[in-house]
Amino acid sequence: MFIENALKIKNNLWRYALGLFIIFIFTQLGAIPFIVAIFQKVGLEAAANINPSNMMTVLENSNLTFFYLLLSFFIGFAGFLLVIKFLHNQPLKSVTTARNSIDFNRVFTAFTSISLLIVFNVLFSIYSSPDEYIFQFNLNDFLILTLIAIIFIPVQTSLEEYVFRGYLMQGLGVFFKNKWFPLFVTSLGFGLLHLSNPEIEKLGNIIIIHYIITGLFLGIITLMDDGMELALGFHAGNNLLISLLVTADWTVFQTSSVFKYIGEPDIINQMFYSLLFYPLLLFYFSKKYQWTNWKEKLTGKIS
Repeated sequence: MFIENALKIKNNLWRYALGLFIIFIFTQLGAIPFIVAIFQKVGLEAAANINPSNMMTVLENSNLTFFYLLLSFFIGFAGFLLVIKFLHNQPLKSVTTARNSIDFNRVFTAFTSISLLIVFNVLFSIYSSPDEYIFQFNLNDFLILTLIAIIFIPVQTSLEEYVFRGYLMQGLGVFFKNKWFPLFVTSLGFGLLHLSNPEIEKLGNIIIIHYIITGLFLGIITLMDDGMELALGFHAGNNLLISLLVTADWTVFQTSSVFKYIGEPDIINQMFYSLLFYPLLLFYFSKKYQWTNWKEKLTGKIS
């Protein structure tokens, strides 16, 4: 079983605490180039007074900002790989899945599923409210954006998934000897991770509920499927398609996307994924992969 993989490795509590600290340090080191670029642009004193929600516009070049933003995750992922190899003696497959090998068909299935839903949702929104969108397609900028997104977004989303649905889920499961507590804590932690996003200032703290539900959804499909493949594919598809298709002045990804949303955000629309997409995908995945014994897989004990 997926969480039980951690019973076969060096799983002392102090190793997980140290591992999280190392991953955090590596991620912060990856942010240094972005901070230096901001200092060079506006000066040390002005940079110290920048509102974090406005950092995405300081450099003026959205593709350059996007690159710097994702670079920290790239360095953080390197730190994660070092942690599982040298601190836990754990192969990447073990923190990914309970199967004999990583099932990339599952990754592709989840990636395709959420991508199609996002395309449908964006096109429907543009059709129903055309005045709230600007067509801002620029071929050169978009090609650069696509290259950056394809290379770096899967790394960014994979780091978040491996830390929350893999590393923490397994570590907490081994320590607390159950599955419900790791599911709850990782979902809550994933939601709180987004507290610094610009969306919070625009929509209010209530939007954190969406991120917590997202974490819960990703945790459920991980435990039910005995592996992270579906979560990895979903998260990558979600962030990649959104970054390429539509942006807004108040989102964390302010990119040279095809469309720009200029309307006033509605909290109900932002919760649309939680209310419709997640139950729909849960139903689809459960039927496709014939999930059973939900109570045991989501709340059972670790032995």
